[in-house]
Amino acid sequence: MIRRTAIGLLAGTSLLASQAWAHDPVFGLGPHTLFKGGYEIHVEYDREEAGSETENEAAVALRYGLTGDWVIGAELPYKRISDETESSSGVGDLTLTSKYRFWRRDTLALQESAAVLLGVDLSNGDETKDPALGNGATDWIAGLTYGYEGRKWYRWAAIRHRFNGENDQGLRAGDKTLLDLVVGIRLEPTPYTAPDTVWMLELNGEHSQRAELNGAGLANSGGTEWFVSPGLMWTKRNFAVKTGIQIPVASDLNGSQFDSDYRFKLELEWHL
Repeated sequence: MIRRTAIGLLAGTSLLASQAWAHDPVFGLGPHTLFKGGYEIHVEYDREEAGSETENEAAVALRYGLTGDWVIGAELPYKRISDETESSSGVGDLTLTSKYRFWRRDTLALQESAAVLLGVDLSNGDETKDPALGNGATDWIAGLTYGYEGRKWYRWAAIRHRFNGENDQGLRAGDKTLLDLVVGIRLEPTPYTAPDTVWMLELNGEHSQRAELNGAGLANSGGTEWFVSPGLMWTKRNFAVKTGIQIPVASDLNGSQFDSDYRFKLELEWHL
């Protein structure tokens, strides 16, 4: 009887972990996937400021669970970029992604998992208005992520690399590597049916290589930035709100470039 009860409790907490706890951090990458046949509708707003330059982006994404471990998705952004003298706006590049969770271990009130991500950033954005709307090249993204999701504590770690292509004018943005280390805490455990809040603190690093024009490196491009990013995730059943702010703590950019002032993100997710 005791053994049967323990097995039932373990199965119940494992199911709860897969349904209620499985979310990614705000700025980093996590191993979260959907259940087979499930949909995720994702709406996101981002704002970045660096010196006199401001970028606002609204994006909508749709993701589908091919299996319980494999999810595919598409995201389309709309951007507005401005500085002291001019501004431009338009649809950005469509991004297609595929994430596969290749390892998962469930124990009592704890789930650990790891996943790989592959993505492609298409060249549909209007780079004639502004190269930041769409660089006219096809870019590839690869990532690896690990997640530790418990009843109280969360931990995530991820690395991503973006392989940027060259457009028709011979311009190639520098490849970018992103590193994310995240810790989260649920101060008050709640049942699945009740609203739930997880507080997060992220360390996000970005290193970009120099951009190239016809094979020649551009001096005012590339470099490294580090951010400390407080945020939170609020969920109720199949709906989640995530928000956070990236605060720069170290910067080593090449040439004459504005250091980041801050980056803000707000996300809404529905799982259907």
